[in-house]
Amino acid sequence: MLNVIRDNKRRSYTMKKGTLKQILLITDGCSNKGEDPSAVATLAAQQGITVNVIGVLEDNQSEDSMGLQEVEDIAMSGEGVSQIVYKKALSQTVQTVTKQAMTQTLQGVVNQELKQILGPNQTLEELPPEQRGEVMEVVEDLGETSDLEVLVLVDTSASMHNKLPTVQESLIDLSVSMNARIGRNRFAIYAFPGKKKAIDKVLDWSPKLDSISSIFPRLTSGGITPTGPAIKEAMYQFGKSSLKRSFMREDAPDIEEAGY
Repeated sequence: MLNVIRDNKRRSYTMKKGTLKQILLITDGCSNKGEDPSAVATLAAQQGITVNVIGVLEDNQSEDSMGLQEVEDIAMSGEGVSQIVYKKALSQTVQTVTKQAMTQTLQGVVNQELKQILGPNQTLEELPPEQRGEVMEVVEDLGETSDLEVLVLVDTSASMHNKLPTVQESLIDLSVSMNARIGRNRFAIYAFPGKKKAIDKVLDWSPKLDSISSIFPRLTSGGITPTGPAIKEAMYQFGKSSLKRSFMREDAPDIEEAGY
């Protein structure tokens, strides 16, 4: 929640730190079973869970390949970030998309609060440059200090088989990068299609992803691509995570940023 305190000389912004929740879908597109993944992504966004999508190409594959439009559609519906990337550049892209989504989510929250505080037509982009800079400092600070939960949803259908080792490396790099932040991180990894369900748990909620080095090589690839059902099942895992932490939750302190 963003609050404004006014006096004759300055305006101060305070915003309560919260938890940013993201689904990071890594796929090559072409879902072929179950609900429309874009519709499910819309539902996730309504629950406060951003859906980001990385479409992975083989190094000799065209960027206009079938299924990659789906990548953009899912991310747009999930109010997230999408990126089409060749396999060799996946590691940096995973980090970039995660960080971009954090900033985009926080800017959206700030815009909504500004409209309530300063009027329905007021957005971050319409503030005077000096004031906009001060508010962006709040956004940047929150990006470093807010708690982050990322559920990584990995497509292990047959067409992704050769990409899985690169996916593993990129997720370890993501863990190292995100743990340089001040805020607490929690990651979980699920793969789809599952053996008996839409998704299978690869790694339960954890602050680091180091242990996936021993898990990923055992993943089997093949079968259909039920992206919609997979996103829906992934949504439920955030609720389970909250229940597990309910007895040890700490009160989050307010973050204050002095204004102008």
